[in-house]
Amino acid sequence: MIQIRREQPEDEAAVRQVNEAAFGRPAEADLVDALRRRDVVTLSLVAERGGEVVGHILFTPVTITNENGGVVTAVGLGPLAVSPHSQREGIGAQLTQTGIEMLWQAGHEILIVLGHPEYYPRFGFASASRFGIRWEIEVPDEAFMVMALKPGALDGVTGIVRYQPEFNGV
Repeated sequence: MIQIRREQPEDEAAVRQVNEAAFGRPAEADLVDALRRRDVVTLSLVAERGGEVVGHILFTPVTITNENGGVVTAVGLGPLAVSPHSQREGIGAQLTQTGIEMLWQAGHEILIVLGHPEYYPRFGFASASRFGIRWEIEVPDEAFMVMALKPGALDGVTGIVRYQPEFNGV
């Protein structure tokens, strides 16, 4: 049975291991460590089975700046990682759904993700370009998505999304 819970300090090594294994490289694990060090984590959840951390999801603050310099705060999802031996069991979906629910309960209004265009729409994400929202880095339109956690949260919101600077190194 999978338990989804907030990451604890004693989970750091296991979270690093899950991210390295899931992505096959250390970049995402280094990113998580750097964001944690700078204390710019909105929410960090782990999936645990039998005392072993088998999944991790991270949410961090992002901004959306419009052409007039107005800034809207939002939350960025990523990275999402599941240990290779536990993939295709719905663990990533459980992490994502729990994270969305917790962010909604905490009063966050907008969620952004750069991810697989066939995976994230099931949670309510849609192409950000439909709303006049884009990332500061050139990415395929269908992979950059947004979700309103509160009805009307995206009304009139347009502009460029900026993640924490640590994301530039990934």
